[in-house]
Amino acid sequence: MKELHASYNKDIEFIVVYIKEAHALDGSMPKGGLDGAPLVEEPIDLNERREVAKTCLGALDMSPMTMVIDGMDDAVSTRWQGFPDRLYLVDGAGMVAYAGGKGPRDFDPNGLEDAIRVLLKLPELERAQQPRRRRGR
Repeated sequence: MKELHASYNKDIEFIVVYIKEAHALDGSMPKGGLDGAPLVEEPIDLNERREVAKTCLGALDMSPMTMVIDGMDDAVSTRWQGFPDRLYLVDGAGMVAYAGGKGPRDFDPNGLEDAIRVLLKLPELERAQQPRRRRGR
């Protein structure tokens, strides 16, 4: 995402919406943690969610991007089906130009980049063909 931001931030506003913590120690974090994931507990109020969001933003090195935080009612996550992570591109008219699949399995920055390039009327990128992952594997 950092590379996409660096490539397109003059034309596209990148916003990270921090939602419910996907890897909380007191939630779904695997024993032993995840490589590179900060060790945090599920926030119980908005102030704690803000602090955890700052920790995650730094750990994921996404600091060049604007971050907003979903409320404790998880309204944004619910409305946009964002949990645990998801990529969207919204055009200048407020219409969804790209809705990526639910992460982590279907988190696809290349798909987002392709949609950005279509929106900006840039030539299509040539990429090596990647085999599609099968669900459940």
